Amino acid sequence: MKLPPLKALPVFEAVARLNSFSLAADELAVSQSAVSHQIKQLETYLGELLFQRTGRYLSLTEEGRQYHEAISSSLLQIERASEQLLGQEAARLRLSVYSSFAVRWLVPRLPELSRQHPQLDLSLEMIGETPQLSDRVADCFITIRKTSAAYAYDLLYTERLFPVCSQEYWQKICREQQLEPTLDQLDPKLLAAYPLLSTHNIFDRPAGDWEAWYQAANLSLPSQQRVQHFSHILLALEAARFHQGIALTNDYMLNPQHDSEGFVRLPCHQLWTGDEFYFAWKLARRHEVGIQRLRRWLVSQAIDSGLRNE
Repeated sequence: MKLPPLKALPVFEAVARLNSFSLAADELAVSQSAVSHQIKQLETYLGELLFQRTGRYLSLTEEGRQYHEAISSSLLQIERASEQLLGQEAARLRLSVYSSFAVRWLVPRLPELSRQHPQLDLSLEMIGETPQLSDRVADCFITIRKTSAAYAYDLLYTERLFPVCSQEYWQKICREQQLEPTLDQLDPKLLAAYPLLSTHNIFDRPAGDWEAWYQAANLSLPSQQRVQHFSHILLALEAARFHQGIALTNDYMLNPQHDSEGFVRLPCHQLWTGDEFYFAWKLARRHEVGIQRLRRWLVSQAIDSGLRNE
């Protein structure tokens, strides 16, 4: 078996992850010159430059990026296997997750995860866009894109949007439109009389969410419609909470236990966005106990909360 200089591999992983020779030296409790020596030894063995150095800035070359992908995963597997034999069951996992999904759905459930799986040490890496699936970013992901064949995907939620407003604002609509608060169906055309709270990043265009919602009912967004624009669904939902209009939201943004008194879901049609939320994990790490425990727990929570059909 022909192996590279093994002492250099943890050094390379630390430099690549921290993007710094000095920070890697601090983490590994060695001198910066020792780190430089190990990286040089590894580059000599491989015959490839692993890092580009431009002034004070350091970055991985394409060869370095590919090598780090493989090496970091292998080192993690060695660490996990050693912990199991040593009887150390604690599993440290980094989960990359969309900020809205984390804040509104996942974080309130973390105490239950700790109760069921106290050996899981989970840290959240919150993101705003579809993440790059890589061990450098996180150990596992919640994503709406199947971007890598090296990963497995388990469905958590198929997104739908529906209109909501505050209880107080719903009472105002019913008074002005002479409606019963318990009516079964609301004519979408009546919404034209009220401000619509729009989230830009759902369809990446102004009022795109409401345009698509009206189109689902074979209608057009009224040309004189009052629309207030927000960059994120969290902001639009908070504006609705404070009686500023009607927002489009989805299932994971509303907690039945905590939001039933604050919001009313209007009795209108819903819009399927086409986005599907998956728990993603690397196939090469499919036997890791921590990842599989987290996967099963997330799926069970998605089923229990109604996000995913059993």
